[in-house]
Amino acid sequence: MSDQSEDHFTQGDNPVSRRTFLREASTATAAGLAAAPAVWADGGNNIDILRVGLIGCGSRGSGAAVNAMQADPNTQLVAMADMFEDKLNSSAERIKKSIGKQYAVDQSHKFVGFDAFEKLLSTNVDVVLLATPPHFRPAHLKKAIEAGKHVFAEKPVAVDAPGVRSVLETCQLARQKRISIMSGLMLRYSRAMQETMSRIHEGQLGRIVTLQTNYNINGLWSHPRKPEWSEMEWQLRNWYYFTWLSGGQLVEQHVHGLDLMSWAMQNEYPIKCFGLGGRQSRTDPLYGHIFDHHAICYEYKGGQRAFAFCRQQDGTDINTSQFVFGEKGTANLNRNTLSGAKTWRYSRARGRDKNGVQDLPYVQEHAALFQSIRTDTPICNGEYAANSSLMAIMGRMASFTGKSITWEQARNSKEDLTPAEYTFGPLNVAPVALPGKTQFL
Repeated sequence: MSDQSEDHFTQGDNPVSRRTFLREASTATAAGLAAAPAVWADGGNNIDILRVGLIGCGSRGSGAAVNAMQADPNTQLVAMADMFEDKLNSSAERIKKSIGKQYAVDQSHKFVGFDAFEKLLSTNVDVVLLATPPHFRPAHLKKAIEAGKHVFAEKPVAVDAPGVRSVLETCQLARQKRISIMSGLMLRYSRAMQETMSRIHEGQLGRIVTLQTNYNINGLWSHPRKPEWSEMEWQLRNWYYFTWLSGGQLVEQHVHGLDLMSWAMQNEYPIKCFGLGGRQSRTDPLYGHIFDHHAICYEYKGGQRAFAFCRQQDGTDINTSQFVFGEKGTANLNRNTLSGAKTWRYSRARGRDKNGVQDLPYVQEHAALFQSIRTDTPICNGEYAANSSLMAIMGRMASFTGKSITWEQARNSKEDLTPAEYTFGPLNVAPVALPGKTQFL
């Protein structure tokens, strides 16, 4: 589809985007792949090529395809699908320059339109990368698993509760069919974050009392309307600014931080939340109808609270940070440090793993997916991806309505953001939410 939003996280005090990391990593791709031995957990060499298809050719989809090829030299990108031909072609050129001979997409395996994903799934690909706007994720995931394809699914996996319920059902089917689902919540595959969380779970902070996650950044891209675009095309090309397509910042971007909070809580999810938000600086219709800031308080059954703040406003300070506060100390998740009764700092240098694969979370997640396929040990990250997506949706519901929302209310919500039909024609823009007037459904 169109440009994917940019994920930021920090190294020390400096916010760094996924695109910046990808640029740094791409410079070493050719040398790294040449050095990486085709040896995996089963000890085999010269393993058959895994055929990969990309669905959604924005900058995130392009990045995911490159990351996947970096993760395993015995993979090839063989098919691509997108809503728009210009997006697919520009993505193909970028990817081809980055991965060289691993690019093997001929013209007959480039698919365009609303049914492009179905055409790709009918080919002989082994793995699909789902990187369209999040609205399409539940349906695409369901079709991919039914077609017997292993899946990398970008975050979030849904923008509304019906979508979350669909993903959870698809996860059950994937487990029955022994098919892997890898989530794009890549921080779960950060070695530094894994060790930090392990120490938290071992009790080095004592009982967790409070958590905080911040995702305050400047504005993002936008595409002014062109006369030849229908309303549907304009919204698809500016997908980030429409709740039905992206879920808004809290869902599309801040899901990373919310997932970290519940990972720290050992995959426990909050029982209720309240929040506030609004639309202060991005008031032009160019920016659709989503809010440009949110502040949410989540409450867990043990009384712990997680405070989530996110903002997208030009000229404001950037702050992407996460903290876990316990009775005995504090964890700074971005710096991977513990302070208090026990002090610790993750110090392992970033390099390559035992297979020569770059030790970066958004490469390691693909390496784990491919290894699960090669060793017939399926992975399913879908449940926590769905629940963390619901946690974000729940916060948006509270922010939009001005009401406290329980987990049960959110999970059983009947709000379905799906448009009446997928055609290039008229499509109304939903009104901007007004807390106190917008109703929970």
